[in-house]
Amino acid sequence: MPRSHSYALDSALLILEILRRIPRRNYTTRSLLHEQVAAAGYEVSLRTVQRHLDAICSRFAIECDTRGKPFGYRWTEGAEGLKLPMLTASEALLLQLAKSELSQLLPARTLVSMAPLFATARRELEAAPMPQVEGRWLKKVQRIPESQPLLAPKIVPGVFEAVSDALYRECKLHIHYRNALSQPKTATVWPLGLVQQGVRLYLVCRFEGYDNERILALPRIVQAEAGNEAFAWPAGFDLANYCGGGDFGVSHGHSVSLRFRIDKVCGQHLLESPLAADQTVSALGDVLEITATVVQTELLLRWLRGWDDKVSNVEMTPLMP
Repeated sequence: MPRSHSYALDSALLILEILRRIPRRNYTTRSLLHEQVAAAGYEVSLRTVQRHLDAICSRFAIECDTRGKPFGYRWTEGAEGLKLPMLTASEALLLQLAKSELSQLLPARTLVSMAPLFATARRELEAAPMPQVEGRWLKKVQRIPESQPLLAPKIVPGVFEAVSDALYRECKLHIHYRNALSQPKTATVWPLGLVQQGVRLYLVCRFEGYDNERILALPRIVQAEAGNEAFAWPAGFDLANYCGGGDFGVSHGHSVSLRFRIDKVCGQHLLESPLAADQTVSALGDVLEITATVVQTELLLRWLRGWDDKVSNVEMTPLMP
């Protein structure tokens, strides 16, 4: 390959490397970019990086902050970024489904940084030259609630962003909130997890100075600010175990051996979706007798009461811890 062609290729690859390392939110500097591309194996001077940055800013949606030195560089808000490579229809479909189903369980900074990618996925599905099966798939699937659907409660703007940021960085969170009696309170908490239950979003946390976990509904937080001070993650805490302990069944619960009878037609779904791994089923004429080890919560009691006279002979035997 002629030297001029080799030089042009090396320059093009270097420009792509610089573009790839320019962030969407926080600013970066030419010195930091120079260190990063040098670590990636490019033997270039700081002056060369600056020359490429000047060219990049004139041709791409890159913002240069000149209010102080060193100058800062980032993609402008809403910029599509570097669209390389193109998304396949299947990848675009996956991104669309991820955005609709997981948006409340992703860090806010991740949602912001991925916004252009989500937009690209939407355009790929909508602007295809001819209808594709992937584009039609979203109209072929629906999720039906098992109980009366409710509208999602409003969360004060900025609260979710602050909560998810503190949770992501494992830093303390300073909040103003309303307790269950609507009394205004302030606190510093250690964010340990986000839980979505139906349309509601909850923060599992520890209040500073205490050694137990509590639950805060995000709609009750009226102001939140993520701090910069880290906290010691509680030894042994596991969000999955905490959720399985009954706290999100409205009340704290304990394990019981549940036995009841249910109309055979109504109870068919329990053969496909058992209450627990140790569930046993006995057919007794027109009814099924179900036995399973479960956590006794208000949610369980509501579920049993919801069957009215289709459920009978309910017994709950407490199990030793």
